Amino acid sequence: MIPVIDWANAKTARHNVVKDIGMAFRNPGFMVLTNPDVPTKLRREVFDSADKFFDLAVNEKQQVSILNTPHFRGWGAKGDESLDETQPQIDTKETFNVGLDLPENDPRVLANNPFRGPNQWPDIPGFRETLLAYYDAAQSQGLAILSVIAEDLNLPSNHFDALFKDPLSALRLLRYPPRTGAQNEIGAGAHTDYGAITLLMTDGEPGLQVRARDGDWIDVPRVENAYIVNVGDCMMRWSNDIYVSTPHRVLTPKNTRRSVAFFVEANPDTIVAALPGTGDPKYPAIRAADYLQSRLDATYAPKETA
Repeated sequence: MIPVIDWANAKTARHNVVKDIGMAFRNPGFMVLTNPDVPTKLRREVFDSADKFFDLAVNEKQQVSILNTPHFRGWGAKGDESLDETQPQIDTKETFNVGLDLPENDPRVLANNPFRGPNQWPDIPGFRETLLAYYDAAQSQGLAILSVIAEDLNLPSNHFDALFKDPLSALRLLRYPPRTGAQNEIGAGAHTDYGAITLLMTDGEPGLQVRARDGDWIDVPRVENAYIVNVGDCMMRWSNDIYVSTPHRVLTPKNTRRSVAFFVEANPDTIVAALPGTGDPKYPAIRAADYLQSRLDATYAPKETA
């Protein structure tokens, strides 16, 4: 059972929200968060922008291909990515990724630091502005949730603030085509997310499933005006396994399915290590950028297909 938690209570009944989110992140590692701070109008505009982009001709989308850059920005075509590293099938989805938007003369961009390259933008009026406004709003919502996490783990509420100031956070637009009936077809293979937490909004088309502790796959409920929020691998490491990063997948839908994911990631040089009070470390400390790079390398590695 995936709990539904009302974010509107974060100010009036914060103790209860901290307790409820803490329980959700311990098991099942997912929650549905209603009444988030991100404006409804902005969320609608992001979906509209995604539709305009994905409806472009393939040759126009190829101009901003994610394969053009080592910084994982731009359009990912069907087959560019396989999230389930144990299976031979490729994901049928297509994506568009945006990272922290830095000026071209930023020293980190000039130095070609990992994940510090420029975003790629299609020639769609208002597209860049809408996505960057959403990036900032979703990052702010993510930091607000991180403050709850800190309190749940008996840390100051601002514990994570400085660690997420210049983040690796990524905004991802996704579109899944309708199922064709092909063997082993999958929208997005079973995987865990890489970062701290993920904020996901969907168009209501079914397909997202979470693997319960008994191994069964359960459907994530559709709730209006809500985010689906889950724990990522870095937060599981930070919490020393107090929180769980739960495998999930997207089945090929009956109809076209659209979603927008925001992956809340730390600053590149942040060291992810067991937080104070969580016991003896179960994982070695690792730099956030190094962990992300290792996971992306596996995701984009070529696969043999039958």
